[in-house]
Amino acid sequence: MNTDAVILSGPKDLAVGQVTLTAPGPADVVVKIAYSGISTGTEKLFWTGTMPPFPGMGYPLIPGYEAAGEVVEAGAQSGLKAGDTVFVPGANCFAPTDAGPMRGLFGGAARTLVTPGARVTKVDAGFGAQGALLALAATAQHAIVGPHATLPDLIVGHGVLGRLMARLTIAAGGPAPMVWETNPARQGGATGYDVMHPDSDSRRDYKVICDASGAPDLLNTLIGRIAKGGEVVLAGFYTAPISFNFPPAFMKEARLRIAAEWNAADMISTRALMESGALSLDGLITHTRPASAAPGAYETAFTDSDCLKMILDWRGHA
Repeated sequence: MNTDAVILSGPKDLAVGQVTLTAPGPADVVVKIAYSGISTGTEKLFWTGTMPPFPGMGYPLIPGYEAAGEVVEAGAQSGLKAGDTVFVPGANCFAPTDAGPMRGLFGGAARTLVTPGARVTKVDAGFGAQGALLALAATAQHAIVGPHATLPDLIVGHGVLGRLMARLTIAAGGPAPMVWETNPARQGGATGYDVMHPDSDSRRDYKVICDASGAPDLLNTLIGRIAKGGEVVLAGFYTAPISFNFPPAFMKEARLRIAAEWNAADMISTRALMESGALSLDGLITHTRPASAAPGAYETAFTDSDCLKMILDWRGHA
């Protein structure tokens, strides 16, 4: 079984090509993907060639861990049935090529995927393209409700992750957080909370600051803005070493927490918030392109500050 997929052969060397899928087993589902999202975090690092090395990394690879589509085949042990709409957090279902392995990092940007039924999450078909945002929303949820976490009163960065954390904080019953954003193009679009440039904010008693910017040089600034015993949560992905000056942190008795990726509980609770209407994903998808236009879509996603979230539409592919 063959399918079209986004293939990243090296930094900024991206195209849509045909790959061969591994055969599904009794616990697997075959999903016809309708929409896949482009991550401006991890996928941008692969695209630019700046992703720190880790096991399994290499080119060529198929990126993407934000995909939504319809189950077209369901194994007897998959727990799903044909016709179910599901979110797929990537897949590793690509047969080797003559040139070597085709790495599924993270393997979601393809028209058809084979994956264990246990890995996918059923979603309301009415979500449409927003269904591809489920993992990003769950990542935001994980950042604000992690172990021993207190809801943030300051969020740094008003991209999609920052907006989701602000919306989830309000959905959880917390006071509306302040959000910092230095880019004027991203200061609009707030729903129920305020956004300002950090230079306009004199407050220095925040209890919890969640950083969604991924900027490695902000930590000293953020420590200077917390109350004594306050916490800084690093919710972005940082490719450069992070350091801080000890004396100010010592005097503040600062706490530092690193938020990793979502877990199953985050996925379940976030889906419930979406289905109940407590969490809206409106206004987060700003750009949609046909999958055949993937090279330009990836460049726009990574270089155009007006692009909050780029979605690839696979429905035109066989």
